[in-house]
Amino acid sequence: MPKAWKTHSGATKRFKVTATWKVKHSKTCKRHLLTNKWRSTKKDKFGRLLTSKKEARKMKTLI
Repeated sequence: MPKAWKTHSGATKRFKVTATWKVKHSKTCKRHLLTNKWRSTKKDKFGRLLTSKKEARKMKTLI
């Protein structure tokens, strides 16, 4: 019997796949100490799409 594929638990916590199969992740530094940060930097830390197709392909195989 072949080995079952397992998802990488660290990748599932950090990356999400959109409806059009693009890989989305959130930037760091958004957990605590937010009162000292500018509003624009906090808005910039929102979810980003992976631009590199090679990296996106790697993340899809892990997820």
